[in-house]
Amino acid sequence: MAKTHYKLLPTLQRQLKEVGENIRLARLRRRFSSTVVAERAGISRNTLRAIERGDPTTSFGAYASVLFSLKLEKDLGFIAKDDVLGRKLQDLNLETPLRAPKRKKKND
Repeated sequence: MAKTHYKLLPTLQRQLKEVGENIRLARLRRRFSSTVVAERAGISRNTLRAIERGDPTTSFGAYASVLFSLKLEKDLGFIAKDDVLGRKLQDLNLETPLRAPKRKKKND
């Protein structure tokens, strides 16, 4: 199966690399080998290496499993927690739809 390559904005690439580096540093501070963390997370060492590099093709579940194995699962709760734009839209009292609009058919 061919790997999907994503075109990411440079700022997003930097953020993913920073997250990967933070995970690697957390592992090293705990003095865990990559083998131990990969085994505890239920992933391969290659997948852990990809996570620590900030590879965008690695599944979010793999990232979450590694965070759990490092006892950092509570950090997942901080993702999108402070939604400044969403709060501003809410304050403007704009209606937020319950679901996305339906796609138009090609024949229409």
